Amino acid sequence: MVKLNKIYTRTGDGGSAGLVDGSRVSKSSARMAAIGEVDEANSAIGVAIAALQPGMTVSQLRAIQNELFDLGADLATPEGVEGALRIVERQVTRLEEEIDAMNEALAPLTSFILPGGSMAVALVHLARCAVRRAERAAVALNEAETVNAHALAYLNRLSDHLFVAARHLAAAEGGDVLWQPGATRGD
Repeated sequence: MVKLNKIYTRTGDGGSAGLVDGSRVSKSSARMAAIGEVDEANSAIGVAIAALQPGMTVSQLRAIQNELFDLGADLATPEGVEGALRIVERQVTRLEEEIDAMNEALAPLTSFILPGGSMAVALVHLARCAVRRAERAAVALNEAETVNAHALAYLNRLSDHLFVAARHLAAAEGGDVLWQPGATRGD
């Protein structure tokens, strides 16, 4: 269990951050960028939750928020550390199962959709974009040093999950807002 008696430590004042194994890295490193993007994605999901009515999507998103903390711990622990908290395959397959369950009730896509409709739908789409950015940062980290493959898969699947969740919410509110290619060109 995490216990924080003191919020500030002053150990990062010089521009470094501590990792789980006790090592320190620059706050501008690829590892810290990935951790920060995951944190921002988690906050974006929290904002989306605040706009939602209580229900199944909220409980799924709260579980995902918890898992994003697990993912942050995973990224904050270099490979080779014994007993590290890591994202596991089951967390990825659970997302897939939830995607499949939500998608069953949806009509197949016939167009790209615009990220909007209601405030809640737009915020879930915004969270999806934040997750995509976190995924890009984790991939960049993986190009420099090894990242848990399940963590990368989790981020990829999570953006799919949020896309389908937004569509699921939009369906309850009248449907997706469809892209109309070239609609304003006037030709």
